Amino acid sequence: MGPLAGIKIIEMKGIGPGPYAGQILADLGAEIIVVERASKPNSIAVPSALDINSRGKKSIALDLRKPEGLEALLKLVESADAIFEGNRPGAAERVGFGPDVCLARNPKLVYGRMTGWGQTGPLAHSAGHDYNYISLTGAAAAIGTKDQPTPPLNVVGDYAGGSMFLVVGILSALLEAKTSGKGQVIDTAITDGSAHLMSMFHTLSEMKAWNPSRASNMLDGGVPFYGAYETSDGKHISVGPIEPQFFAEMIQKSGMPESFIADQNNPKAWGEMKKVFTETFKSKTRDEWASLFEGTDACVAGILDYNEAINHPHNKARGTYIQVNGINQPAPAPRFSRSECSTPQAPHAEGVDTQSVLTDWGFSADEITVLANAGALT
Repeated sequence: MGPLAGIKIIEMKGIGPGPYAGQILADLGAEIIVVERASKPNSIAVPSALDINSRGKKSIALDLRKPEGLEALLKLVESADAIFEGNRPGAAERVGFGPDVCLARNPKLVYGRMTGWGQTGPLAHSAGHDYNYISLTGAAAAIGTKDQPTPPLNVVGDYAGGSMFLVVGILSALLEAKTSGKGQVIDTAITDGSAHLMSMFHTLSEMKAWNPSRASNMLDGGVPFYGAYETSDGKHISVGPIEPQFFAEMIQKSGMPESFIADQNNPKAWGEMKKVFTETFKSKTRDEWASLFEGTDACVAGILDYNEAINHPHNKARGTYIQVNGINQPAPAPRFSRSECSTPQAPHAEGVDTQSVLTDWGFSADEITVLANAGALT
């Protein structure tokens, strides 16, 4: 089920944005085969059977240091629509499954590469993590308090700037291959993707409507009507009525001075406005404010943690969260009117599907025995 049903993709086991990209593709119906380097997890990786990013995938374990293991991977490549890896530039080539080798075996193959710095450039071979990558694209500098940047989890770089752009690249190349009959290589860099995410702020800057100093703009906490406020129970609400009619509704429903409505965009009034907002919102609990505002156009919402979010009535009504193997997690997204996505299968342990995948992908019993005897199935 799902719009990608029938698409076969090989995921070379990695961490971070690669596995999440594979989860998205699996959720959408693609058959994802994860190639593990060994049948036990890497010391820095979450065990596959516990990893939501591994849901809906099959896992095989090949020792690529053995010629037989490498040849088995390349035979799988012959039947695949796409393969992707997240190694430093040149690593796949050294092992023997770089793009040239794989495309020689399957000219229609889409070969995705997921890195922080990209395949080229002076930093391409350097180590780094999400926060380093978004530091070079303006994203990190824009997030935080006036005094100091704050790491925004790794959703901005790894997942928004990395995984999502890898998925878009793979799907675009698969569509193009239907016309051209030719595969190609996708160079996905978190620096490129996170730079792309900053497009709107380049526009606003050109219009003299954005200041590079943090907490001095409409969307970064620089105005009183767009930000978080503490409530009487020590929790917080988000306030974001940018449009004047929404701002007016928020002021009226909260019982704050109606004179604020005319002064919404008057910076001289913001100091007093911020003070009153702070005092007012601290007069009720988060859930009391949520009860007052939810369902209105005031653009105020309770700030929930990820456990609380599961039980919010809106999320429950839409089925935003599901349970797989007793573990709460987000449901596949987006929704499709006809090619509906199925409930993902629970993640599998490392290498548990080796025999069945090799059989399904055309390996004979004798070939599998040869691989096992050579120690290539780990």
